[in-house]
Amino acid sequence: MIIGERLRVLREQKKLSQGDIEKRTGLLRCYLSRVENGHTVPAIETLEKLARALEMPLYQLLYDGDEPPQPDVPASWTESRGSAWGSSGKDLRFMRKLRHLLSKMDPQDRTLLLFTVQQMARRKKVPAAAAAAAAAPSAAAAASSAG
Repeated sequence: MIIGERLRVLREQKKLSQGDIEKRTGLLRCYLSRVENGHTVPAIETLEKLARALEMPLYQLLYDGDEPPQPDVPASWTESRGSAWGSSGKDLRFMRKLRHLLSKMDPQDRTLLLFTVQQMARRKKVPAAAAAAAAAPSAAAAASSAG
């Protein structure tokens, strides 16, 4: 797939001129022409700007198939479950950021992180008030033996 040809086709399908794209992205019209004619290969940041200007996700700008691509997450994660944690709002943004950062980690570091989190989750949860009450008698005993 030639990215310049793809950009031109998508731009024309949306009935946009290079001037419209220039206004939406801040990229010069002559640069857009160079990209569309195959004289320049845009950086990924530039492709992101162009995708936003064309009002489509970046993958659609790059994808050139008859069938939509397979999702990279299990369908059960994307099905609407209403109140499931991580399905909307700040929790969803957190999960996306976590996925992105985990994908950059070495496999050994990911394994270590998962092990650590599992150990933390297995620890018995003690409410703060109960922890303070449990610590008070031992603190009093230590103070009386010191004095």
